[in-house]
Amino acid sequence: MDESTPPPPAEEHTPPPPPPPAATGSPTDFLKGVVGKRVIVRLTSGVDYRGVLSCLDGYMNIALEQTEEHVNGAVTNRYGDAFIRGNNVLYISAAEAL
Repeated sequence: MDESTPPPPAEEHTPPPPPPPAATGSPTDFLKGVVGKRVIVRLTSGVDYRGVLSCLDGYMNIALEQTEEHVNGAVTNRYGDAFIRGNNVLYISAAEAL
């Protein structure tokens, strides 16, 4: 490099964004955090149940309040309370931001 060539510009380093809050913690922490909140429960059959998570146990048996049944994205039934046996549960998702 000769003296007539300007030095290369300094690179700006921006720190990476922090991970989203939901990405940290254990599944148990997540489940404890969504009790009393709106959730989506997907069954192995592909049917979704949306409602307020009342309680659940170690077998993933779930009690929901204000429950709606969704098949292919459309509401097919509404229930006051619903009990879902754990062996049918594919996943539980928070329906609102935590």
